Amino acid sequence: MSVAMDHTGPWTVADVLALPEDRTTRYELLGESLVMSPAPGVRHQRASFRLHVALDAAARAVGAPVEILEGVNVVLPSGLVVPDLVVADAGATADDPVTVDIDAVQLVVELVSPGNSTMDRKVKPMLYAEAAVPHFWRLEFDPAPMLVIHELQGGRYVERTTALAGATTHLDAPYPIAIDPAGLSRQ
Repeated sequence: MSVAMDHTGPWTVADVLALPEDRTTRYELLGESLVMSPAPGVRHQRASFRLHVALDAAARAVGAPVEILEGVNVVLPSGLVVPDLVVADAGATADDPVTVDIDAVQLVVELVSPGNSTMDRKVKPMLYAEAAVPHFWRLEFDPAPMLVIHELQGGRYVERTTALAGATTHLDAPYPIAIDPAGLSRQ
C-alpha cells in the first residue's frame, strides 16, 4: 500500500500495472487518478462465478470465439478499469496478456457493490459507452437480485430489459441465455 502513498505526479496505466499484486484491493485508473476499492465480498464472488459459468455455457453453445474473464485489467482510452466480468474476443486473450484492450470487449458486467454503487451505475457505464462496448449488464443485489440489460445505441446505453428475481428471463444478446437472478447470489 505504501507504493500508492509514495507516488507523485499523475498516474499512468504503466504505474498502476507496476503496483504489487494485492488480492485485497482493486486498482483502477480514471484519467490520471488512481481509484482503489476493496476486494468483493462472498455474495459478490458467488454471483460473479455463477454468471461467469452461465455466460461461458451460452457462448460455447453457439461456438462463439470468446473468453469470459473475471476481474481482468481492461485498458480504456482514458485509463484502466477492472470490470467484474467481461466477454472478450478469444484472440485478444490468446497470449495471456496482463491487460485486455477495450476494443476486444463485447460485454461488460458490473455487480453493484455498496462502496462502489456510483462507479458501477454511472461512471463505468459512461466509460464503456464512450469506448463502444456493445453490451453492458448491471447486477443489483438489493432489495432483491435483478439484472439490468443495456445495449449500445447512438453512443449511449439503452435499457433493453430487466431480469427480476424469481422469473427466468430469456436474452438473445450477446448469446442466447436464460437466467433467473435469484439463483446467482443465493447460498
